[in-house]
This record gives sequence, C-alpha cells and structure tokens, in this order.
Amino acid sequence: MKISPSILSADFTCLGKELKAIEEAGADYVHVDVMDGRFVPNITIGPFVVEAIKRATALPLDVHLMIDEPEKYVEDFARAGSSIITVHVEAARHLHKAVQMIKDKGLKAGVSINPATPVNTLEDIMEDADLILIMSVNPGFSGQGFIPSSLKKIEAVRRMIGEAGRPIELEVDGGIKINNIKEVALAGADVFVSGSGIFGTGDYKKTIAAMRKEIGSVKAEV
Repeated sequence: MKISPSILSADFTCLGKELKAIEEAGADYVHVDVMDGRFVPNITIGPFVVEAIKRATALPLDVHLMIDEPEKYVEDFARAGSSIITVHVEAARHLHKAVQMIKDKGLKAGVSINPATPVNTLEDIMEDADLILIMSVNPGFSGQGFIPSSLKKIEAVRRMIGEAGRPIELEVDGGIKINNIKEVALAGADVFVSGSGIFGTGDYKKTIAAMRKEIGSVKAEV
C-alpha cells in the first residue's frame, strides 16, 4: 500500500523543500494535480512545473490530468518526467487511445472517474489500465471532505480488478486523512492520495507514519 501526497496542498514558495520533506517522511509517490479550468473549475500547473518537480525529487511522479482532451498533452507530460499519467473517463474523447499513448511512452496508465460517474464505465478499460483512480471528492479544489458513498465504489472496483486478474493499483483521491484512511483501505484501496491531510499537518513524517499504522491494522485484520 502506498502514500501519494498531493503537491497541490504544499507551500509553493518553497516547493523544493516540501518535496524533500515528504521524501524523507516516507512517501511513495508525488501526486501532481493538473487542472485546466475547463474540465474542473481551477487552473494549476503544466509540464514545465512537472519537469521542475522531477528535478527536485527521486520519487515517482503520479500525474493526474484533470483536463479536457488529455490525448493532446500526454507527450508533453511524459517528456516532463511523469511515471504514471492518469486521465479521466469523462474527459478523454478516445479513452483507449489515450491509455495506449501513455503505455507507448513506457509509463503506467491510470484511468479516473468522478464521484457521480458509475463504475461500469471502467469495464472496457480494465484490460489496459495499470491504475484506477476513484475520486472521493468533486475534483477542482483541495481541502474537501471525503464523500462516504465512495466506499461502495471502491469495493466495486476492487471486485472488478479481481475479476480482471491483472496487477492494477486502486488509488483513491479526496479527503483522505488519518481518521478515515483505515476504512478506505478496508474498502480495497492500495494507493492513498492526501493533500491537506499531510501538508496541513505540522509533521509530515509523523502523519505518514500514523497513516501507515492505520493501513497496517487493516492488513493485520485481513
């Protein structure tokens, strides 16, 4: 199980230090939210910032494209240093094509769905995706509360992954904190994105350790 701090909640006035801090705190990925102001109501960062992040950390970059027509930008973000590129079911006009473009670059391909999107939209991509990302908040802003009904979606997708018989990571993004990460893990997630749940605390190492303890208790129960 992996922890992927969302850099959108970091202090961008000292981004290099923030990246070093989560690396030393034991993070597994750096989650990078890319927003275009069209697919979601916010604008964040582009390939040049991703390239700078890549230079500042040894951690794999988990790049989440919350943008319309992501096919147009896969090459740019691949060149910038992404390790994983995730696109949205709702945003890609040709989802299989987008996923194949990512895989052709030698990267892991992720596919994401928003809270109101049914899980059956993932059925035809399960043979190709390396990661499925369930949004547990409506995308666009950090600091939102976890949507409880997301737990049923996580459980459903975990069953789909089992039926596919492939090593697909199940990632969850939105409102994940120490006090709810256990139930998200119990539902079947194995990659946990947390923004303010980590960067909003005073001690990243202590917070990530506490999250791992909660996850560990789930593994012990199972």
